Amino acid sequence: QVQLVESGGGLVQPGGSLQLSCAASGSVFSGNTMGWYRQASGKEREFVAHVTNNGRTTYGDSVRGRFTISRDYVKNTVTLQMNSAKVEDTAVYYCNYRGNQNYWGQGTQVTVSS
Repeated sequence: QVQLVESGGGLVQPGGSLQLSCAASGSVFSGNTMGWYRQASGKEREFVAHVTNNGRTTYGDSVRGRFTISRDYVKNTVTLQMNSAKVEDTAVYYCNYRGNQNYWGQGTQVTVSS
């Protein structure tokens, strides 16, 4: 089992920045991918970004160029730096760990509003 604990959600103004963090614990092994998805009210869950065990990053079209994902392989954490926030970034953000199985965090709310 892998446990994921997210932190850093909250309220940010349009154009502002926010950082989300996720810490993985438990049966964390090499060869995994960690990342973020989000789900806005009334919409399906959407891919945001992920980073593989060898550092390769992939971003969703809606966040590319504004968000940056990074990992600390010693601490087993993944961080999402959100810049130039838009109202449409408002959603619950979920941390994801994909190894032999798929694990999800409990979600953290991000609200972009003036």
